This record gives sequence, structure tokens and C-alpha cells, in this order.
Amino acid sequence: MQPITTTDALVQLCERLQSAEFITVDTEFLRDHTYYPKLCLVQVASDDEAHCIDPLAPGIDLSPLLELFANEKVLKVMHACRQDMEIFSLIMDTLPAPIFDTQVAAMVCGFGDSVGYETLVTKIAHAQLDKSARYTDWSKRPLSDKQLDYAVGDVTYLRQIYRKLHSELVKTGRESWVEEEIKPLREPSLYRVEPEEAWHRLKVRTNKPRFLGLLQCLAAWRERQAQDRDMPRNRIAKDETLFEVAAHPPKDITDLDRMRGVPKGFSRSKAGKSLFEAAQEGLKIPEAQLPHIARAKPRPPTPPMVDLLKVLLKIRCQQAKVATRMVASAAELEAWAANPKIDLRALHGWRYDIFGADAQKLMSGNLALTAQNGDIDVVELEDELAE
Repeated sequence: MQPITTTDALVQLCERLQSAEFITVDTEFLRDHTYYPKLCLVQVASDDEAHCIDPLAPGIDLSPLLELFANEKVLKVMHACRQDMEIFSLIMDTLPAPIFDTQVAAMVCGFGDSVGYETLVTKIAHAQLDKSARYTDWSKRPLSDKQLDYAVGDVTYLRQIYRKLHSELVKTGRESWVEEEIKPLREPSLYRVEPEEAWHRLKVRTNKPRFLGLLQCLAAWRERQAQDRDMPRNRIAKDETLFEVAAHPPKDITDLDRMRGVPKGFSRSKAGKSLFEAAQEGLKIPEAQLPHIARAKPRPPTPPMVDLLKVLLKIRCQQAKVATRMVASAAELEAWAANPKIDLRALHGWRYDIFGADAQKLMSGNLALTAQNGDIDVVELEDELAE
């Protein structure tokens, strides 16, 4: 297989694909040494053809491909598409639409939680993927035939998988379930990291407001540096370094050089000056505006009701052939058992029909779980028995 390496060839391909009912899409990328993912290969296929497009080819213009992705008459089919969508959010003015995620669809069709592409290839396409090129450095050129064959396999089998899953969704009337889950993936804000919110990623061991205020400013400094220089966060400064500076804020810029996690002479650099300024900014935050983290309370023993809800959830999801994760999480069930008045997604729409209605009956004593012949049965109680 020869990858597409020229704009003319890409234009011709995209002109043909503009009339397709759907195309399958995948990407190969690297982000080991960068903040943003580096797009190295794009794979696309229709019913009639499949190709690898080389975005690193000298002089190639990806505009025709991006126009295709923005064409709302052509469905874009991907598997576990969040990382692909993140890449597209960086190179497109608008995210691809419409989209179909086969991982989400597979969970709705009873293939389990977060089912992998390889599993679907085996179960639906009855084929085996060659894994030997999985850990390829996709930025190196030339790519071998083996690498290209592996890459294009991520979109060729996807055609058959899509048709099978789509057919099942139409038959069961569950198309809207998938659309509901996919909708947030088209929100640009999902792929933006705001520097001021970066401190929430850190595993903090104290809830002292001034420390947190400093850490907020320091983490924002690191995030901006990483974004501006397109470098991994830890190449700018390790988490431990931010903790040290927040715990012992420098009174003078030269204090930075005496900190264990700061390189010698860092205070004389432009980055050192901006780090010092970020620490000073944290020291100046008014007390009333400092961030707070509520001290975690000791977790109470899990009430028996949670265990019953989990069993009921598993039973109902198996019967409905839908992944439990799609309906309710363990954390949601625990919160609900502790406070039945809270609202949660399982009490609305199709989730309510599958699980929520019965869960309410179980919690109110109008439903029981019984053991019979090694199986668990769900029994609705008569009103007088429930009382």
C-alpha cells in the first residue's frame, strides 16, 4: 500500500468520498515529547476503498480532508473517538460532524463496558488483528508495508462493525441512546485545558488555603509554559517541584536556585522569572478568594442497599443487553443509597425504563431479590406484603 503524500491525490480521494454514506476514520499520533498530540497518519475508508494519508509529507495540504470531515452529509465512524476528536479540535475550525462511535454503540448493544476494537473485530468481523506494529513510532519515515497494513486495518474492519451495530440499533430502537452519549464528544470545551483549572489534576495532600492558592498559580504557570512551548508538563516542572515552591514560596528570585527540584541557575532564565512572578501572584490572593478543598470525611461502610442495587443493575443490564456503565456507576449508586432524594441519570429516559423504576421499587420495599436454583430472580411484591 502506498500512502497519500500529495495534495492532488488527497483532493481526488476526498472528492470521491464526499458522496459516501459514511466513512471510517482513525489516526496515529505521538505525544511523548510534546504537549499537543502530533498527528502522524490519518486512515480513512469507504465501502469501496481504504487509504492512509501522510500529514507529515512535505507540502501536503490537509484542507480537503478537513472539509470532508466537516461535511454533515457524510457520517464519520470512529472507535473510542475522544483522542481522535482532540486532534481534530486542534487542526479544524469546527469538529467533525456527524460522528458515530462504535465503542459507545457496542456498549448499548451488549458487548460490555469500554469494549476494545480488537474484540469487535473478533466477534463481528471474525478476523484477527496483527498486533506486531502496535507500538510503532509513527513519526519515522518511510513507513513499511507492514505498518501501513496494520494502520489501514483500523478502518477496514470498522466498516463491517459499523453496519452490524447500526443494524442492531435500528432493530432495537436504540439509535437515540448512542446519539445522547456521543453528543458531548462534539463540545470543543471537552478538549480545552484552562490553565487556571490545571491544579485540579494534582494529587494534593493538604487543604491549607494559601498553599492551594499558590499551587493554583504555579500549575497555571506550568500549563501556559507547556502550551506555549509544546512540551510535556513534567518537562517544564515536575509536580513535586510545584509542591515545594508552594510550600516554601520564594521571597527573592534567587531562592528558587536553593530548591531541590529547580535546576541550578534557573532564576536567571526567563522561565525562572515568570515562575517567581506566579508564586508572588499566589501570595497576593486575598484570603476570601483562596481556593478550598473540603476535608474528606471517613467513608462510612457501604450500606447493604448498595449491594442490592448493584445486583439489580447487573440483572437488568444483562436482560437489556447494555453495559452497566451506560446506566449507572458504582459511585452513583452509593450516593443514591445514602440519599435517595438526589437526582441521577438512571432516573431519566431509557435508563429509568431499564433500571431506575425497579431501583426505586427496591429501595421502597416493593421489589425483592430472591435466590432460586443458583440464579437471582427479581420479584415484585404485593402492596400488602410490601407494607
